[in-house]
Amino acid sequence: MAAAGDPAAGGGHDHWFEPLAAHLGRSYLRYSFTKGTVAEVDTIVELLGLQPGMRVLDVGCGPGRHAHELAGRGIDVHGVDISDRFIAIARDEIDPDAPGLASFERLDARHLLDAVRFYGGFDAAICLCQGAFGLMTADGDDELVLVGIARALRPGGRLALSAFNAYFSVKYHDEADFDAAAGISAERTELRSDDGDVLEADLWTACYTPRELRLLARHVGLHVDRIASAEAGTYAPNPPSTETPEYLLVATRHQR
Repeated sequence: MAAAGDPAAGGGHDHWFEPLAAHLGRSYLRYSFTKGTVAEVDTIVELLGLQPGMRVLDVGCGPGRHAHELAGRGIDVHGVDISDRFIAIARDEIDPDAPGLASFERLDARHLLDAVRFYGGFDAAICLCQGAFGLMTADGDDELVLVGIARALRPGGRLALSAFNAYFSVKYHDEADFDAAAGISAERTELRSDDGDVLEADLWTACYTPRELRLLARHVGLHVDRIASAEAGTYAPNPPSTETPEYLLVATRHQR
């Protein structure tokens, strides 16, 4: 029998992460990596040059923590996520008095290209904390997500995207198995629901080197502005290294 979260499990879901997100619910926001939202958005606003009134696409928005913070700063944000549960939570937390508009919809990020209404409609996009991009398979899904994001940006629009650091995974992630051929880190962990119920689940995360991110971004029509070392709670633009769990890609869609 396939383990919970196994891509072979199917179960009527479009992606293996959906039942895990449904199990986690609001307890997702109890994890330590979700506690640095304000500092993360501070850095993203500066790096992308975001201003009130701009439109931002949040890909893999989860329960909407970055989107809500941006809306509180007068920026209009549309969040998409594959999880119905996360989208419901994000909608519940919309502040009608926020100076910016926050909206959310359930959408598989691999189908962004099909959402023609998004084409060229956003001043910027974010895809953070392995939101959509890093939780795909080794079969080209990450490329689908990235090309969809690129198409959603207006010419000159900018992207901030985090990806797990392959060097860090090999060097430090002892509790996970790293597939060198696929660039995928696999681990088994326990996920606790809102009610305290524990689910044993397998997690897969795509891992990247700066060179791979640079090549992939260029391939989909993005100019790479910088790639920095990063970790949850601090997206300060430090030079790439092997010592942080993530990289932060900042890129710009080519002008027509």
